[in-house]
Amino acid sequence: MIASTPDDIWVYLAQTPLLWLTVTLIAYGMGYIAFTRSGSNPIVNPVAIAAALLIALLLITDTPYQTYFEGAQFVHFLLGPATVALAVPLYNNLPRVRRAALPMAAALAAGVITAVTVALVVAAALGAETQSLLSLAPKSVTTPIAMGISERIGGLPSLSAGLVVATGITGAIVVTPLLNLLRIHDWRARGFAVGIAAHGIGTARAFQVNQIAGVFAAVAMGLNGLTTAILVPVLASLFF
Repeated sequence: MIASTPDDIWVYLAQTPLLWLTVTLIAYGMGYIAFTRSGSNPIVNPVAIAAALLIALLLITDTPYQTYFEGAQFVHFLLGPATVALAVPLYNNLPRVRRAALPMAAALAAGVITAVTVALVVAAALGAETQSLLSLAPKSVTTPIAMGISERIGGLPSLSAGLVVATGITGAIVVTPLLNLLRIHDWRARGFAVGIAAHGIGTARAFQVNQIAGVFAAVAMGLNGLTTAILVPVLASLFF
């Protein structure tokens, strides 16, 4: 019988197509367990925990990201159906959404302009290069849209993707305590705010807290993506 070393075992497992999908699900499961045991504390974000565990594992095993993605790309594929599925609670609450159309339009305009301009002004003041600024501009929309915008205006899509994830995690962590501090108790306003600021990750957090907040977060995420995809290229052509 031939003895196998840990390195031999890892090489064998790394060739298994479902390895990285399984690892991703386990990492998120561990993050979610930590989240529930913390009493749903927003600081204990399951996405942040899963990302940290996966990054550590990839570094320890010296696994290229492309290798990881080839095994875990089914999760990426599910982003589309998961986003479309948000239409179900939206349809169930359509009359409520229609009644709030005017304030949502005002909040959308203010939110999109603020998200883009504040990020760019602060980054420019800190000395960020032009390509970094262009990559930062679409940080508050969902990853596929942000990467498309970034590529179109001359940014780095990979950098934009990382900034989008960081923005979503940060927004999901701070939204509940911040809105409580500001004494904003309307679930529609709370959901719409997090949907604009923190896209899909924030929307998932909103659904965990309240279904109405989740519905309005989903609406905001979609409208924000559409508006940003139109606005950012125009601003980039004017100022860069």
